[in-house]
Amino acid sequence: MEISVAIDGPAGAGKSTIAKIIGEKFNLMYINTGAMYRAVTLKAMDENISEKNVDNLVKLVESLEMHFVEDRLFVNNEDLTDMINMPIISNNVSKYSAVPEIREILVRLQRNIAKKFNVIMDGRDIGTVVLTDANFKFYLTASNEQRAKRRYEELMAKGIDVDYNTILYDINKRDYIDTHREFNPLTKAIDAIEIDSSTLNINGVVEVIVAYINSNVKNN
Repeated sequence: MEISVAIDGPAGAGKSTIAKIIGEKFNLMYINTGAMYRAVTLKAMDENISEKNVDNLVKLVESLEMHFVEDRLFVNNEDLTDMINMPIISNNVSKYSAVPEIREILVRLQRNIAKKFNVIMDGRDIGTVVLTDANFKFYLTASNEQRAKRRYEELMAKGIDVDYNTILYDINKRDYIDTHREFNPLTKAIDAIEIDSSTLNINGVVEVIVAYINSNVKNN
């Protein structure tokens, strides 16, 4: 059975961590779509290209060759994984990812990958736009405070000095931008299974998803 899994949800909900684990369990290619938008943001900021300068932004994105090696993103053969997870990228990625022309280019790339492989993708519009025919769709969320706490602990563990209240503010801001953008806003797919991970740890969420996939695979 061909399998494609879509995981959507707001920033800091644990999508990437969960998707990696599920991908390993079911031998799926993990595509971190959020990382792709972060890479565009990094490159655009490096080139001083505003999100409003659409023509130059499109030229930049079309010049980028992206591929994943395990869970690390290489852009033009450079590993950008660590750089794209810096707070400055988190604070700006929503502006660039809201540009329709950029989303169109990356969605096309993501769909082409899904046609060739069994995949699991996480992002903001996977179940609603990128993989509308995915076998399994999940919407992973958690309280704003819990998501901020997780992001704070993650960054501090990496030696990045951050402030919890600033992270919470940024998460609230990103939520608003992601859910109110005109083009492909963050929303739960009608046929997605919603999982609130506020009171669940990683293993708890994984168990729910694995059980659901296994039960449905056996019935097909």
